[in-house]
Amino acid sequence: MKKFLIAICMLPLLGHAKSTISAPNVKTLQVVVNNDWLSPPIMRLQGDVLHVAFDELSHDYHRYVYRLEHCEFDWTPSEDIFESDWLQGFNDNPIEDYENSLNTTVLYTHYQLQIPNERCRLRMSGNYRLRIIDEDTDEEVACVEFKVVEPLMNVGLSVSNNTDLDVNKRYQQVAMTVRYNGMRVTNPDEQVKTLVMQNGREDNMKQDIRPNYTTTDALRWEHNRDLIFEGGNEYHKFEVLDVSHPTLGIDRITWDGKHYQAYPFVNTPRRNYLYDEDADGAFYIRNSDNVENERTCDYVYVNYKLQPAQHYEGASVIVDGLWTTEHADTYHMSYDESDHSYNATILQKQGYYSYQYLLKDLDGTTHALPEEGSFAETENRYQALVYYKGTGERTWRLVGYQQIVFK
Repeated sequence: MKKFLIAICMLPLLGHAKSTISAPNVKTLQVVVNNDWLSPPIMRLQGDVLHVAFDELSHDYHRYVYRLEHCEFDWTPSEDIFESDWLQGFNDNPIEDYENSLNTTVLYTHYQLQIPNERCRLRMSGNYRLRIIDEDTDEEVACVEFKVVEPLMNVGLSVSNNTDLDVNKRYQQVAMTVRYNGMRVTNPDEQVKTLVMQNGREDNMKQDIRPNYTTTDALRWEHNRDLIFEGGNEYHKFEVLDVSHPTLGIDRITWDGKHYQAYPFVNTPRRNYLYDEDADGAFYIRNSDNVENERTCDYVYVNYKLQPAQHYEGASVIVDGLWTTEHADTYHMSYDESDHSYNATILQKQGYYSYQYLLKDLDGTTHALPEEGSFAETENRYQALVYYKGTGERTWRLVGYQQIVFK
């Protein structure tokens, strides 16, 4: 067996707790720690660097400022601490690193910043929001959510396809250990909160699952039925590296006289499991030259086509990935009666993209399409987070984190 989230920030879209874009002229929001584009934006309090970048679709300069906010484990703003408790330096700083696109059919200006920097650094672990505001209009154009961890507790994590529901069929079992490592925990039910996620998603996240074993120095979850996940299937993927010819996962690329149009291969039901290395919803901006990617990559319209086995009455089909940060309507697919297909056309920057199709019910819940299948062999990334609030403390800190890849 194999072992091993001015205005209220927009709610997380689709399947992930993630950053969001709220202005139609802003695209390609990237939030990465230490250039590790495959992992969620979770940084250590000391030593790590958070990189935030986005494009504004013109060559006109906009004076953007970013505003930081500390949040509790449930993303409500922290009201019982002062800004000076968690921030060293200044808030509401301008974004001064920007450059215009070069030789692209779609004009844009690329903006970027990093935390910490010479103006500010963080002093406390926990959840953070970074709001990007256009000073000319005083409107929020994007909201970045990230986490900061101080590894005070030890987290052990493993995954197996031997579960209480089946063995090596459609489920994966997570086991976890949290060791206090000398921290004072007298009431774990009140002082410790845990989250377990699959591929950084919150729609199927497991929160505050009661441990099987509680000791004076640790918590353990073993063969816990509440920590069983569906394995799902590998993400779809494509890569647009050169607009003159198709590359990975692309059937054809055309020019309509104004924009490039890229057509990934049509997706059909996947009844059986076939291993295909993917990035679990992540994306990476680059082109075939791989030089100054952030300002030389062009924008193309990507035309998605899905031909499922049925028409889903009363539910929406959506394209989902860590890159789907715009308004939810951007990723909704329309149904074409003529060929019984779902279709979506999305403006995207050149690069590598992994994605999945989800069903969104009338109540807003999302889940995988039945045609995609669920397999115990599927490669998935699992993340475990541990929050702690000691006796007399005023806020929740993120004191433990672990990520493993099951494959």
